[in-house]
Amino acid sequence: MSLPLETHNVIKMFGAGEAERAVLRGISLRVQPGEFVALMGPSGCGKSTLLNIVGLADRPSSGEVFIGGAPTFGASDASLQLLRRQKLGYVFQHFNLLSTLSVRENVMVPLILNGSDVDSAAGRAEEVLAKVGLGKRGDAMPYTLSGGEMQRVAIARAVIHKPLVILADEPTGSLDSRTGAQVLELLREQSELGVAILMATHSDAASKSCSRVLHMRDGVLE
Repeated sequence: MSLPLETHNVIKMFGAGEAERAVLRGISLRVQPGEFVALMGPSGCGKSTLLNIVGLADRPSSGEVFIGGAPTFGASDASLQLLRRQKLGYVFQHFNLLSTLSVRENVMVPLILNGSDVDSAAGRAEEVLAKVGLGKRGDAMPYTLSGGEMQRVAIARAVIHKPLVILADEPTGSLDSRTGAQVLELLREQSELGVAILMATHSDAASKSCSRVLHMRDGVLE
């Protein structure tokens, strides 16, 4: 059975000539179905670069990323876009909600991009919002929500299309400890449903919610 997420010797170079430097230096990792993995390390160690690459927003200089067993190195932009839409979910520190869309419409976006009709996408959005405790806020606009509510909307958006992998970049970084714990519990519930989660975090408290912790330093996994 293919793993949800796997990388083999991923290297990422930036710059050119004498200024060229390696930001990632041979990253190999495997994330099993249902694993909740914390990626920890100091600022500048390469965590965000690695998330961008495994999230198919950037390409490695060399090495390979597999999503659900599908190789990505050398794949066309269209193929990568399809993998992103169908297999990956994203949760960001600053939520990245679309300010002109309602809560329900924000959550519907992945399904609409994948070709669902509006009515079925809206129905599915209501189901997922209810599961994150926001079943009555579908018509609200993002600016009316608290930070914790916005992050719950972001999680609903990340899971609505039933991804193989959720990538979370400091998902509790803008939240107080109580609200952050609630967000981590929602993510943990997704891992219990079999979703693989890779979460970059500086927080020791957040990492304690995870089933495994990886430490990065200077572009390598320690």
